[in-house]
Amino acid sequence: MTDKINIALDYFPYATLAPLAIVVALLPFAPQPHLVEKLIMLKNGTLSKPIDIFDLFMHGTPLALLMAKAARDYLIR
Repeated sequence: MTDKINIALDYFPYATLAPLAIVVALLPFAPQPHLVEKLIMLKNGTLSKPIDIFDLFMHGTPLALLMAKAARDYLIR
């Protein structure tokens, strides 16, 4: 299982993953990024609509991949 995760993380280079994660996490730039809005909804317990859950997943996945890749590379070092 960990081999498949490592292969998936190696597939995305930092040069692609970092800008993608930052831009997708911050879209739309005004009035408030969707990721921030959905995390606030999750904290308040109002994240219940399927579209909101999908939106949280869509905006958070690249950032989660970036953090997982950075943590793995830091721990291997």
